[in-house]
Amino acid sequence: MPTFVVLGHFTDQGIRNIKDTTKRAEAFRAAAKAHGVTVKELFWTQGKYDLVTIVEGPDETAIAALGLNAAKLGNIRSQTLRAFNAAEMEKILEKVS
Repeated sequence: MPTFVVLGHFTDQGIRNIKDTTKRAEAFRAAAKAHGVTVKELFWTQGKYDLVTIVEGPDETAIAALGLNAAKLGNIRSQTLRAFNAAEMEKILEKVS
């Protein structure tokens, strides 16, 4: 399954309700499962991003739908990056001339 790295920032609403962040994370895991997506890791971080999440899903559509459902709640804004493991990267490199 394709892997994605999701980098998140809390919105003002997300910070105001920070004490609920672990409960929201559990709700996100449940929503991910309903979309056929697996949350491999979810970290709260210091620095440029507040959250870093590693997810695996069947395709970009499932990941995009999950991200939009999370964003519409108003607690985070995120950026999603497609990640490639070594085997996937080897297949890509085979096409590089």
